[in-house]
Amino acid sequence: MALTWKQHGDGTRVAPEAIVLPEERLSWLRTVGFGAQHVVAMFGATFLVPLLTGFSPTATLFFSGLGTLLFLLITGNRLPSYLGSSFAFIAPILAATAGGDPENPDLGRASFGILAIGVLMAIVGLIVHRFGSGWINALMPPVVMGAIVALIGFNLAPAVKNNWNATELSGWVALITITAVLLITVLFRGLLGRLSIVLGMAVGYVSAALMGEVDLSKVGDAPWLGLPAFHAVGNPFADPTLWGLLPAFLPVVLVLIAENVGHVKSVGLMVRRDLDPLTGRALLADGVSTMLAGFGGGSGTTTYGENIGVMAATRVYSTAAYWVAGLFAVLLSFSPKVGELIFSVPSGVLAGVTVALYGLIGLIGVKIWIDNGVDFSKPINQFSAAVPLIVGIADFTLQIGSVLFNGIALGTIAAVVVYHLMRGLAKLRGGEVQVADPVVTGASRD
Repeated sequence: MALTWKQHGDGTRVAPEAIVLPEERLSWLRTVGFGAQHVVAMFGATFLVPLLTGFSPTATLFFSGLGTLLFLLITGNRLPSYLGSSFAFIAPILAATAGGDPENPDLGRASFGILAIGVLMAIVGLIVHRFGSGWINALMPPVVMGAIVALIGFNLAPAVKNNWNATELSGWVALITITAVLLITVLFRGLLGRLSIVLGMAVGYVSAALMGEVDLSKVGDAPWLGLPAFHAVGNPFADPTLWGLLPAFLPVVLVLIAENVGHVKSVGLMVRRDLDPLTGRALLADGVSTMLAGFGGGSGTTTYGENIGVMAATRVYSTAAYWVAGLFAVLLSFSPKVGELIFSVPSGVLAGVTVALYGLIGLIGVKIWIDNGVDFSKPINQFSAAVPLIVGIADFTLQIGSVLFNGIALGTIAAVVVYHLMRGLAKLRGGEVQVADPVVTGASRD
């Protein structure tokens, strides 16, 4: 694979109906600018994960940049993508560190779960590359996949409330932050609208600072240059209880699969190419990236919708810009001052952003249902979605020995079991599950 790009036109502009293809680039000065835009675009969302979980922002940034470079290599420099922090890991990370010292959580336990998911994702990528993705659809049809993705987002609702009520002023800061996000999204077009998260966080941060909710003491003490704050992964052979964390992490694989497959298809549509043959490579790349993050103390990675938005707004799909973005992220991770500045974001700002973002994660699952035309007049689809959603949102738990099944794990199991059990029984009796009777409302009963 040669890291060379053909210059698009004169290298300075893109014609109204034209796009800059992955193998093309604009002038290097403009390419550096587009790369910096991609780093800014992922900033707000990527750093929410370490802020909410206690992971190191600098280690997260390092593995985010490194993962992006590996993704470009593994996909043969043909699929533009930035790998940022996946929100799907937040709930299992919080479950893995629950019960310990809140000021000094044992992050190595959570890193083991991230590492395990990375290994599994890489295996899935190899299988998809060799045999295709039909088996995934058979095991987890859209109604099941949508339910699992939705419950992962909605399961996080209590975390939003905790941040909202963290201090007397947190609620007001949160309200200002979410209002800013919504206004920026609707009032601005193009790149500014796509950056509503990071810009909304900036507005909330300034508001919190004016209210005395921001502590910058550690920022001033931190050096400008230094190594990222890595930490070691937990050893399951020295601490067998780590194996019991895996059920809480396993459903994340399904979300990562959905996000990567969606990314491949979205970029393929935008560059007018069939990129589906790269799906296995994309899954493998994300798996390797997540595996490395688990080893070194970074949060798990995934392809980023924010960066797809930047590509759509600029019509620049050059992988050269993503090489710049990945390198820029790695270099930026060597500034402890940047890490402390990120950690200074108060809980009210986090509450304001996540009150929307966690809901949006849940709506990704709903979108899977809509895009695939799931028919909810059929009981098999109704129960396959209804049961796991309640289990996940209520966060049911079940402990068997040292193995803990949280709401996400139990909801995932429920989605798969309910669907295949009802479908299997329907086939045994020689027919399909009957369509449900219409729901009768109080206004129409008489």
